[in-house]
Amino acid sequence: MKNIISQPTKEVSFPIWVSVSEAASLGGVQSKTIRRAIKFEPSFKYKIVKNRYQIELGSLLSFLHKNTKLQNKLKDFGLGQYVNEWKADYQ
Repeated sequence: MKNIISQPTKEVSFPIWVSVSEAASLGGVQSKTIRRAIKFEPSFKYKIVKNRYQIELGSLLSFLHKNTKLQNKLKDFGLGQYVNEWKADYQ
C-alpha cells in the first residue's frame, strides 16, 4: 500500500456539503462505507444538520483516494467516470 502524505490544503470559503446517500452515489460505494468513514476516520469532515449527516466534498474525495479499492470504485462506478485526470492533491 502506498504511503499517503497529507498535504496542507487551501481552506475553502464555501465548502460543498452532501448527504450520506449523495456521497455514496458520487463515490460509487454503499452508504455503509460512508457511515464507517464518519465513525472511524478522524480526518473525515462532517456536520449534523437536523439529525442528518452532511459530508464535506473535499474530505470525501480525499477519503476515496485513500486506498486502491476505493479509488477503483470511484473511478469505475462514481464521479471518476466523468473525470479524465485528478488534481495532484488527490493522487
